[in-house]
Amino acid sequence: MRNPSFAASAALSLLFSTPAFAASDSEIEAVKAEIQSMRQTYESRIAELESKLTKIENQKPAGQQAAAPASGSARESARNIRDNSFNPSVGLVFNGRYSGFSNDNSAFAGFAVGEEGERGKQGFGIDESEFNFSSNVDDKFYGSVTAAIVREGGEDKIELEEAYVQTLPGMGMPKGMNVKAGRALWTFGYLNEHHAHTDDFADRPLPYRVFLNSAFNDDGVEVSYVLPTNFYSEIGGGFFRGDDYPFGGSSGGGFDAWSAFARIGGDIGDNQSWRFGVSTLSGDAGGRAGNGDAVNFSGDSNLYAADLRYTWAPTGNPRAQEVILQSEYFWRNEDGAYEDFGVGTGAAPFADNAGGWYAQGVYKFLPQWRIGYRYSRLKSPDVPLGLLGSALDSGGYNPDAHAVMADWTNSEFSRLRLQYNHEELTRGQGDNQILLQYIMSIGAHGAHKY
Repeated sequence: MRNPSFAASAALSLLFSTPAFAASDSEIEAVKAEIQSMRQTYESRIAELESKLTKIENQKPAGQQAAAPASGSARESARNIRDNSFNPSVGLVFNGRYSGFSNDNSAFAGFAVGEEGERGKQGFGIDESEFNFSSNVDDKFYGSVTAAIVREGGEDKIELEEAYVQTLPGMGMPKGMNVKAGRALWTFGYLNEHHAHTDDFADRPLPYRVFLNSAFNDDGVEVSYVLPTNFYSEIGGGFFRGDDYPFGGSSGGGFDAWSAFARIGGDIGDNQSWRFGVSTLSGDAGGRAGNGDAVNFSGDSNLYAADLRYTWAPTGNPRAQEVILQSEYFWRNEDGAYEDFGVGTGAAPFADNAGGWYAQGVYKFLPQWRIGYRYSRLKSPDVPLGLLGSALDSGGYNPDAHAVMADWTNSEFSRLRLQYNHEELTRGQGDNQILLQYIMSIGAHGAHKY
């Protein structure tokens, strides 16, 4: 069969594109008839092909029919309704900064601090860039992985920050109950659950740096339950291997650490909200390293925290203006011994308390601009002068730090921050710091916790 489209195009071109050609009425009618004939031919051919397709489908053996999804297959059901739940979310977070310090001394009086709790290096550097991958496994489970790219000892390393699965409502457990297993930023205080790039300041407050080495993310399992009350109330707890700071060395026989928490919250009118929580984290420290492995603690470690957070949107729209007030108090009790801390005195028994707190306020005065202030303070252990040698002797001094920041958020995917710190971690050793930070993200990223 000839190509009707070509014939029609040629006829019309010949009719209308040649100036010297003067078409009569009869010739125009002939072209119209040709076009109508081609239309009928196409429609007839399409109808014929559709008829053949119907006959072939009706003659297909029953055994070759496409199998319907089993009633128990949530993944196939989701595909049939064109659900997007099982498409993985993949994202990258770039977190870098420039740091400038006025003092070379950054030791904490009275405390042995882990590597992540130290102030970091001066100059340009990648702070902690993250790769995250998460998705529903099926109708009963959700999985997430976060890997952090860091630079330690002059080498770039990939650290597994989180790799966990947790239950979904389809699991059939009581409404409000959730189980999470694997490695995660577990529930303790307020900040511990949050990734560093979501913080309101470029660094973590002193209590987190000293007591948690910035964050606790051991291997374990946690159960939480949102109570059926008229206001927000949640309880929970977990069991952990005990490898991560503040324990730093499990026996390998099971769970050497555990946690428990409770928190409540609610709204005040339409523009205000609040949340209060208490939590504990306890376990056996099996050679916890600090101060560059110069100090090792073994014994019982019990850490307690109370946190309070308040938000207020003056205009009723937190995207336009918002005030956030936040504070946490830590108290630690330990009973054991410090060993091999490089002062020639051998092991030293230790049984004492230490504490710390911070309070901060952040004000969003324009949709893209925020300013904030934070004060942190530690309460050093009350050990006699010289008992543990110079490595841990506080001399009766309690470290503190001030932080002032301003940041500009172009969108939910990009933020620039300028921060000034004044830290005095050892008596008479003031340190003025300038931090310039950028946080950029690409790809999908889950919603941040309240």
